[in-house]
Amino acid sequence: MNELGARIICVPDPDYPPLLKQFSHPPPVLTVLGDITLAQRRCVAIVGARQASAAGRKFAREIARELSEAGFSVVSGLARGIDGEAHATSLAGGTIAVLGGGIDHVYPPQHDRLYSEIARQGLLVSENPFGHRATARDFPRRNRIITGIAEGVVIIEAAERSGSLISARTALEQDREVMSVPASPLAPSPAGSFRLLREGATLVRHAEDVIEALSRSTIQQIEAPPPPVYGVETEDDNEIPDQQIDRVMSVLGPTPVTIADIALAAQLNVTRCAAILVELELAGRARTYSGGLASIAL
Repeated sequence: MNELGARIICVPDPDYPPLLKQFSHPPPVLTVLGDITLAQRRCVAIVGARQASAAGRKFAREIARELSEAGFSVVSGLARGIDGEAHATSLAGGTIAVLGGGIDHVYPPQHDRLYSEIARQGLLVSENPFGHRATARDFPRRNRIITGIAEGVVIIEAAERSGSLISARTALEQDREVMSVPASPLAPSPAGSFRLLREGATLVRHAEDVIEALSRSTIQQIEAPPPPVYGVETEDDNEIPDQQIDRVMSVLGPTPVTIADIALAAQLNVTRCAAILVELELAGRARTYSGGLASIAL
């Protein structure tokens, strides 16, 4: 990491992203490369479809540029499509890319040049160890860091079953502002964005809508809890993850119930239960709803 120019920061460090400390169990260790002060500024996440339309890409560029010019750091996941457009347009003003793999792993490979530009002008963040190659299970964890760093998340062209939609659910659980961009109702791909709007997400037409929505939020005034003590065993620390997944599945039913009730019935802590539900939703076995509810997928 020294050779790459990266460094490790932990929860008690003053450079640790302040909003991320509000988690009951924030990622204890992050690897960062670039300008860490960008995470101390007000941040907005912009995420969306990998196979985005030309109109969606154009909107992502415009709103990222406007938010960057307004002084916000733009946070995304370095994926193809909307993520890449948001990063590239906000480089000069400050952009933060949260990686699924280790800090040295460029994914997708097509973004190697963008990765280098962000390392030089922006900030790269990873929860995973140096040399780790991202797998499908890493991306839900990456998404919770994207939304955790930011005050709110703007969703552009989310499909009905997509990582962007799960990012929105994670943001709701973190008490972040969820905002969705409308698209043509005849287009099949952004069905998830329309679903978010029906469920109460803030409609976004331009950057002013985002700034107005965040001005109503009190998240900046929330005092971060003291850092948790790591290394202390909990009742499920030594359990095989598949056993935990089976326990969660065994208590899910067709009626949505709160994640806290699911965790209680499965005898897991709420944070671990929420992470398992994200994995189950990605696998099509569970479904989460606004308000912190979940059920089995029918």
